[in-house]
Amino acid sequence: MELILTRIAKRRAYTIGRLSIIERIDDEFLAGEKETYFCDTLEPPVLEMKTSLPKETVLRSPKKAEALKPFAIPEGRYAVVITWSPKFKMWLPLLLGVPMFEGIRIHMGNTVKDTQGCILVGRNQIVGRVLESRKWLYELKQKIIEAKNKGEPVWLTIIVKHRDYFYLQNTFYFKNLWRILNYVVYLQRTIE
Repeated sequence: MELILTRIAKRRAYTIGRLSIIERIDDEFLAGEKETYFCDTLEPPVLEMKTSLPKETVLRSPKKAEALKPFAIPEGRYAVVITWSPKFKMWLPLLLGVPMFEGIRIHMGNTVKDTQGCILVGRNQIVGRVLESRKWLYELKQKIIEAKNKGEPVWLTIIVKHRDYFYLQNTFYFKNLWRILNYVVYLQRTIE
């Protein structure tokens, strides 16, 4: 199972995202992947909102990075497992291999004060907050457990919304066309 977190609003105090689930479609009429919106997310501000230094400079210096925490984890692809959280005293999704962070989880919470870098799930109906967090955390854990029971690995990919192409990238019917066009552009650049 593939989870996609698209960061859509980067503010000085917080970051809002949309969490989607990619499902495989295999029937006699249609084959491919379908991306379905699941819920909203709330994270601390991204690193660029907390410093004027280039991100690469901060990421190379653990002391600089530690001084700026909490900030949102870097974009990338992370394996997801469910483990026991001693802090929350419950089973929660844990992201593996996050640079400069340990113990990054997906958990409940309503404001950026409820996280030190983790991802909060819910509905973004009030500016800078997510609501119904317990409900959406439960639903997400059920989806992850279903995938794990089928023997599927679970991954979370964090990306930033690219304004010009956001609609096409998130429209099921244009998704394969989008990939083909990107591949054609890539081929043209490599041939030149």
